[in-house]
Amino acid sequence: MPEPGASTRSAPASDSLGPVALLLLAAGASTRMGRPKQLLPWRESTLLRHAAETAVASGCAPIVLVTGALHDELLPEMAGLPIRAVRNAAWESGMASSLQTGLAAVAGASPAAVLVMLTDQPLVTPALLQQLVALQQRTQAPAVAAAYAGTLGVPTVVSARLFPELLKLQGAQGANRLLAELGETVGRVDFPAGLLDVDTPEQYAALLAAG
Repeated sequence: MPEPGASTRSAPASDSLGPVALLLLAAGASTRMGRPKQLLPWRESTLLRHAAETAVASGCAPIVLVTGALHDELLPEMAGLPIRAVRNAAWESGMASSLQTGLAAVAGASPAAVLVMLTDQPLVTPALLQQLVALQQRTQAPAVAAAYAGTLGVPTVVSARLFPELLKLQGAQGANRLLAELGETVGRVDFPAGLLDVDTPEQYAALLAAG
């Protein structure tokens, strides 16, 4: 198993091994926040626009934004970016359906892997995404995940050979469920800042205070 944080070298998100697609999940209703967290202001932009620009800078392609509770309201945040937006009509059923909607949207590109990221982790950087992709391509691990707070989570790169397993997920099950099942075969890149996500007003306030 690769050592934690073993890869720090940036690399293109696709090579002779095949393209790496990126799924940016933004389907939730932000019930804990009380307003759409995707549109919260962040660094002269919004959380969604920031995440989208980070996704583009990773070098992954194609990139698909999966919406749900909101769709038309989020589209302006994609202006000028090479990102396709698709709506998960079953978003209320949980994250599994959003993953599956995204996989269907990139199927035509026959990606060698997909990178899954969320809009509520504003400290994710293009360099981190590139490290995750580079480690997966170099080791051909079934998945490579960000490591923080004693766990593995998103952003996560999942090999195409596990797409059938993603399609079996149900309800609130997401990539974390698959990572738990894979155990020690999962590669990891240390990302302590992953502990900060934005689900509540208190977390958003902490993000703003941290700059």
